[in-house]
Amino acid sequence: MTLEGIIIICLIGGIAGWLAGILVKGYGFGIVANIVVGIIGAFVGSWLFTQLGISIGGGILGAIIVATIGAVVLLLIIGVIRKATK
Repeated sequence: MTLEGIIIICLIGGIAGWLAGILVKGYGFGIVANIVVGIIGAFVGSWLFTQLGISIGGGILGAIIVATIGAVVLLLIIGVIRKATK
């Protein structure tokens, strides 16, 4: 993976984290933490879709959709863990 690829994943992950924070009310951590969750979610989403054999399509829009779904999944998992530890 090139440096350019990593930068693109970080930008797409940032957008995805912001969107996931809007979609998953109550499990957000604030804008900065949601962006970090989005970046991690971009990796989770791309891994998950590859494992399931699902292809959304190429381009930035497809990447944002995959990363947003990954970030939503990650936020839901974090929310369940937070509730379980209370």
